[in-house]
Amino acid sequence: MSSKLRIGAIVPVKTFSRAKTRLSMSSEKTEKICRIMLESVLGTLLQSKIIERVVIVSKDEAALEIGKKFGAAQIYDHEELGVNNAVKLADDYLLREDFDSTMVFPQDIPLIQVEDIDALLNFRIKNRCVLVVPSRKFDGTNALFRMPLDVMETHYDEDSYKIHLDTAEKRNTASSLVLIRRIMLDVDDQSDLNLITSYNLPVSKSLRNAII
Repeated sequence: MSSKLRIGAIVPVKTFSRAKTRLSMSSEKTEKICRIMLESVLGTLLQSKIIERVVIVSKDEAALEIGKKFGAAQIYDHEELGVNNAVKLADDYLLREDFDSTMVFPQDIPLIQVEDIDALLNFRIKNRCVLVVPSRKFDGTNALFRMPLDVMETHYDEDSYKIHLDTAEKRNTASSLVLIRRIMLDVDDQSDLNLITSYNLPVSKSLRNAII
């Protein structure tokens, strides 16, 4: 990979109080779980030597404060227009800053490790490409790499991983579906949370304690 390649990471964050309703937990526990997951994701992204800048996009003041604590750029989003608009706000910012490419990650993949980011970039084969890591249930996109970053718009909440790959093909862009287990493990419902907390990792312990 060229040392001149500038990669920005984008993390769109839904308001904690409105997120993860399928967990069927108290709002206090749900918000605590969201905080732990976001801190884990940001901590990993900011350790990466590949990613030059992390951008968090949210309406939630607590989420933006977490982003500030971790040294991420913060963009306020009204949220009503959805996650694709949130990503576009970050895209516009990173384009103005002359970034070449982006990685989009959700807030709810707390097991992601730095080596997973490295592994994803190893699949880049051309200077115009799209890489997609789906969710474990193959019903969403848990990581999206785009180079150049404006090669295509995003299509979250629309059977997204298939549409991202189809859109890349329509744009005559090389694309790959990449399976990286820890990135694929997200938290949508109680079964996901049980699986995440079964791992012997510090974040898993923190999430177990948050449930109690």
